[in-house]
Amino acid sequence: MRKTSVGSVLGVVVAVAAVYLAALGYLWATQRSHVFHPGIGPLDLINSTVASYMREETIRTVDGLVLMSWYAPAKAGHRTMVYFHGNAGTLGDRHERVIAYMERGFGLLLVGYRGYGGNPGEPTETGLYDDGRAHLDWLAAQGLQPDDLVLYGESLGSAIATQLATERKAAALVLEAPFASVLLSARARYPLFAFDWVIKDKFANIDKIDKINMSLFVIHGALDRVTPQRFGRMVYERARQPKSAFWPAEAGHNDLLQFGMVEAVMRFLDGLPPAASKGG
Repeated sequence: MRKTSVGSVLGVVVAVAAVYLAALGYLWATQRSHVFHPGIGPLDLINSTVASYMREETIRTVDGLVLMSWYAPAKAGHRTMVYFHGNAGTLGDRHERVIAYMERGFGLLLVGYRGYGGNPGEPTETGLYDDGRAHLDWLAAQGLQPDDLVLYGESLGSAIATQLATERKAAALVLEAPFASVLLSARARYPLFAFDWVIKDKFANIDKIDKINMSLFVIHGALDRVTPQRFGRMVYERARQPKSAFWPAEAGHNDLLQFGMVEAVMRFLDGLPPAASKGG
C-alpha cells in the first residue's frame, strides 16, 4: 500500500515537472512573439499628417539591411529628436506623437526597425541596437553634431535609446514609459518561468541608466498596466543627475498624449542649454 502511494506521488511529480518544462520550453521558443509586435508595410508617408514635414530616407545597417525611415530636418537653432518607437505597429503610427515637435521647428528622425513596416530582417535586441547606431551614423553624415541630438525612447524604444546613450553623446535622453528590463517585466507576469538564462533579449535599462552622461527626462503614467510605473521610477532613481520627470496620475501606457506629455517634453527641451551649432 505504501509503495503504491509513493509511486502515485512520484507519478504526479513527474507529470507536473513534464508540464512545467513543456511550458518553459514553449515560452523560450516563442518569447520574441511576446516582445515584438511589428506592423506590416508598406509605410504611407504621403497620406500621413506629417507628409508636409518629413521625407523618406533609407538607412543601411552594419549587417547590410536597408531600412526605411522618415526624416524632417530641423529649423535653424533647433535640435533633432531621434525617435525610437515601441514594440508594436510601425513608425507610421507615431505621427500624432511627433507632429507638435516639428511644428515647433525641431528636426525629427523616426527610426525604422528591421522587421517592422516592410523593412527586411527580424527584430532582436542586438539587431535593434545596430539599427539605432546606423541612424545616428547617418545623422552624423548629414553634418549633425552630438549636441544637436535628443534621443527619445518610447516603451521598448527606451531600451534602444538608453543603450545608445551609453555609447554616444547627445544633448539629452527622453524616456517614455520605460521598463527596467525584460526579465523584471517577465517576472511580474510569469513569476514561475522568468529566469535570466531563459531571456534572449534582455533590454536591461536598469543596468545601464547610471552610465549615461546627459540630461534625462522620464515620462510615465501612474495607471500604466503594460509597463507599470514602478519600473519607470526604478530607472529614474538609478539614473544620475541632471534628471527630471513627469508622473501624470491619470495616464496609462497609450494615452500620455491626453495628459500633457508633449507639453512636458517641450518644457524640458526648452530648458536645455542652446545647441552649440546654429542649425539643428
